[in-house]
Amino acid sequence: MVRLGVNLDHVATLREARKVNYPSPLKAAFIAEEAGADGITMHLRQDRRHIQENDIADVIKHISLPINIELAIVPEMVNIVSELKPHHCCLVPERVSEITTEGGLNIIEFENETGAAIERLKSKGIFVSLFIEPELEIIEKAVKLGADAIEFNTSLYSDSKTSEERNIQIERIKKAAKFTAENYNLEIHAGHGLNYTNVKFIRDIPEIIEYNIGHSIIARSVFSGLYNAIIEMRKLLRCS
Repeated sequence: MVRLGVNLDHVATLREARKVNYPSPLKAAFIAEEAGADGITMHLRQDRRHIQENDIADVIKHISLPINIELAIVPEMVNIVSELKPHHCCLVPERVSEITTEGGLNIIEFENETGAAIERLKSKGIFVSLFIEPELEIIEKAVKLGADAIEFNTSLYSDSKTSEERNIQIERIKKAAKFTAENYNLEIHAGHGLNYTNVKFIRDIPEIIEYNIGHSIIARSVFSGLYNAIIEMRKLLRCS
């Protein structure tokens, strides 16, 4: 069964553009729940450019869906999310000046920091995922660090300009997903840059059970409404 996690960051981006109290991520979460989303994802960035702590607290309090919080492996952020106690979290790389996440988390170079973050979050009963590149060495390290799940960065696939480039990236993800499923008891998720055009080429990888998608859904909702945008993505993913 494939799950769709709807990322609401860019609802808050629109709000923060004017520093007003609308549109509300909580109201968006209610619509996502009604439209059949399987989870809500929000990225609490260090610069608070969109989602704020109170957004997360409100959504956790009022929404029955699993809540997945993305965060950097920075002690301050880990402590904040540990106290908010979402169902899930995903550790991601973060550079303050970036427009969006630029790659998978380098858990080999930052092994100690990643391990400490995982230990702290899991001590609070939080399910921990790592946003990584689909490479075998990195997957093995994620297992050793105690991750509950991995989320493959699909940006190279999403940014492919030709069918040849796309096929290379699809095979890369397929290989990593099969390797993980055959050797480890980890959930496999995927996300970054997926949209209504390119998702159909990646949805048939059977080992991937969850897709986290945000920007394209929020962008589509400008014209079709959030409820319809989510319904359409669920149909493309063949969610039950």
